[in-house]
Amino acid sequence: MSTGENDQDLRKILDMTRWLSIAVLLLHFYYFCYGAFVHWRLYSEFSDNLLLGVARTGLFAQLQNAKIISLLLLIVSLLGTQGRKDEDSSVKLLFVMLGSGLLLYFLNSFILRIDAQNTTIGCAYMFTSTLGYILVLGGGIRASRLIQQQLKKDVFNEINETFPQEERMLTNEYSINFSGSYRLQQTTRKSRINIINPFRGLLVTGSPGAGKSWFVILPLIKQQIEKGFGMFIYDFKYDDLSRAAYNWLQLNKSVYAHPPAFYAINFDNLLCSQRCNPLDPKSMYDITDATESARTILLGLNREWIKKQGDFFVESPINFVTAVIWFLRKFEDGRYCTLPHVIELMQAQYDDLFPVLNTIPEIEVLVNPFITAFQNDAMEQLEGQIASAKIGMARLASPQMYWVLSGNDFTLDINDPLQPKVICVGNNPEKQSTYGAVLSLYISRLIKIVNKKGKQKCSLVFDEFPTIFFNNMDGLIATARSNKVATTLAMQDFSQLRKDYGKEQADVITNICGNIISGQVTGDTAKMLSERFGKIVQQKESMSINRTDTSTSKSWQLEHAMPASKISALSSGEFVGMVADDPNEKIKLKMFHAEFVQDTKKINEEIKTFKPIPKVYDISSQDVLDNYFQIKLDIKNLVENEVNRLIAERDAQRMIQ
Repeated sequence: MSTGENDQDLRKILDMTRWLSIAVLLLHFYYFCYGAFVHWRLYSEFSDNLLLGVARTGLFAQLQNAKIISLLLLIVSLLGTQGRKDEDSSVKLLFVMLGSGLLLYFLNSFILRIDAQNTTIGCAYMFTSTLGYILVLGGGIRASRLIQQQLKKDVFNEINETFPQEERMLTNEYSINFSGSYRLQQTTRKSRINIINPFRGLLVTGSPGAGKSWFVILPLIKQQIEKGFGMFIYDFKYDDLSRAAYNWLQLNKSVYAHPPAFYAINFDNLLCSQRCNPLDPKSMYDITDATESARTILLGLNREWIKKQGDFFVESPINFVTAVIWFLRKFEDGRYCTLPHVIELMQAQYDDLFPVLNTIPEIEVLVNPFITAFQNDAMEQLEGQIASAKIGMARLASPQMYWVLSGNDFTLDINDPLQPKVICVGNNPEKQSTYGAVLSLYISRLIKIVNKKGKQKCSLVFDEFPTIFFNNMDGLIATARSNKVATTLAMQDFSQLRKDYGKEQADVITNICGNIISGQVTGDTAKMLSERFGKIVQQKESMSINRTDTSTSKSWQLEHAMPASKISALSSGEFVGMVADDPNEKIKLKMFHAEFVQDTKKINEEIKTFKPIPKVYDISSQDVLDNYFQIKLDIKNLVENEVNRLIAERDAQRMIQ
């Protein structure tokens, strides 16, 4: 009908074909029910001669020959039928009509073998055959009314939004590889997610229960330990990750050139926790290290200050704590340079503290504004500058934290080629605001140490990253790539990062990571990811229906490969994302949408065999209290001795004058 022929002529041909089909069927009735026609006197010499002539062609050699030819002619006539389109036309009814019609049409031959009158047999046979013929004719006409609309089969546009993904396993000495399955059109294929350059940063997002830890973080830790990475793991829900890391390290020590050591920091269970001084004087080379430490600890304790950096009442406490830290670093070569000693020294009386701090020339500039305010009796201003720091730091004054922070069992250089380490630090969701500030200080000092050339490859894994604060994470990701430092940041949603870090810094962190894996997220995070993943060519189909015809138009347009609505509806274990490549290892298909595949039974059996993290100390609560009071006594003696020394020097100077 669409090739340019005359429509009316074509319709006449189809009508003629249908009449020819009916004629063949009538001849079939006349031949096989001849006795009935004779009884009804519906015969003549002409019709008999015509019937004999047709019979010589072999048309009636078999009972079904003529019926098959008649049916084929009917089908040909139906091919050009254009019935009135009906959206409510039932496919089920169509098959019922065609099925019952074919059964009546072909399976009624037994009627001819019944022992009965010719008229009865003829009527029954012709009636059933005619009824079957009419049902097939009606079903064929109804078939032309069906609307073949692909959109009804793919309501959520899932077929259109599939795209080819990487199926090769690409490995190197640094790579992290995940297995998965994905859909391409209507087929399911194997997918490989190859993070061949983890040093460009990995961002893992997903709402609670999306499977971040099970499908991404745990396999990542296992693979990096198997490849000989030094590691630092921030375990928000201690010891979910730490216990696994400890056991995998015991199984893979042989892959390291030098056997690595495992260390854990846990403020809740001191028996299984090593002690580490984040203000180790050996790693603090100049006053800028003290400044960064002071900023990290105070911003970690007072998250609202993050957005107010530069304000007078934010920078003043930071300068004050910097001065205290650097004084202890310089006093007797850092003998008392620990965070507990810093907290205790801050509590000293101003008329004793300021003269003592002013003995170090490098911090005179930092201390001078406080001394001036004290000398001018501007106590409200002075308290406003210092009290906020003292109040915040006082939250850390517990015997348990003093015990861990005042020891020196290990250093934070996890990527020392001769002494690699795997360090796990544990937080507690019930005490995250307090513990998170101290752990932020550990992280700040560790990054200063590991981000250097000529070290071993190492990995920093942060679970629930927004619960800690590090002021220069974007700089770490940007500069640590060449120093073989891989960074993995896991969070539930970008909005958490914006709330705690501020919009500008949060946007930089999320945009600078080259690799991203996301489970189910909603809102602005889903929109941002959808924009980041870009668009693919998709087929669009529109349909117009009128009384006798339907017209379909198809077009190809660029649409989002993964709309925000699809990211918001991901199942647990289903992830979308994009990987980064290297100049020497190009990956054309960087984007993926796959269901990660894990041998859950095997992993659960392995986890059951894990040993708990061993005890380190055999201490009592009295030992912890003794350490707590010893630190207080150290600071009391320090202040008294220095004040007495200054008084003696002053008296000696007066005597000279």
